[in-house]
Amino acid sequence: MPEDWYMVAIAALLPLTACMLVLQVNPYHALVIRGILGAVAALVYALFGAADVALTEALVGTMLSITLYAVAVRSSMSMRLGVLEPQADPPESLLMALREVLRQHQMRLERVPYANLSALRAALEAQEIHAACIPGLSVAQSMAEEESTPLSQADRLPHLQIRVRRLHDIMQAELPPGQTRLIDTAPFNLAKSSDISTADSIGGQL
Repeated sequence: MPEDWYMVAIAALLPLTACMLVLQVNPYHALVIRGILGAVAALVYALFGAADVALTEALVGTMLSITLYAVAVRSSMSMRLGVLEPQADPPESLLMALREVLRQHQMRLERVPYANLSALRAALEAQEIHAACIPGLSVAQSMAEEESTPLSQADRLPHLQIRVRRLHDIMQAELPPGQTRLIDTAPFNLAKSSDISTADSIGGQL
């Protein structure tokens, strides 16, 4: 009889761990909890005499799934920022502010260098990057030439063009003022259907 209570107590850990996994916001913590869930499931199978099922759960259900999840989290939870190098590297204060904002959402910043402005804009339109950091002076000069207006201090700030609406909303709400000028390119049809699904997946992780 005490052995039955022991098995029931271990089996009760399954729904408890599953609820913790579903409610976990941090994807890296979720990977750890998924490993614990798999270990508990394998232990329950072994206690009930299903050693082959326990081995399958440990090798396939736990190790393989955690490996695939880790690769998916590592590749998807990042913001690819296109920059001009080396002549127009973004200010370090802006990069630090971006990293701090993304860190709060368990994301990381990945810089992708481009040789010229046309290549950077082409990469943004081709959906190779999530955002582009364009020197504010070059944009402001082109606007001033077209409109014959003097350059303001805001126009001289680096322009951050973001094609994913969810990322734009995060930066607009949490990025310190005076660092950059945000430009949402989603209304100009740069965010295609694939980007909408990407934004939804990022929003679900957040």
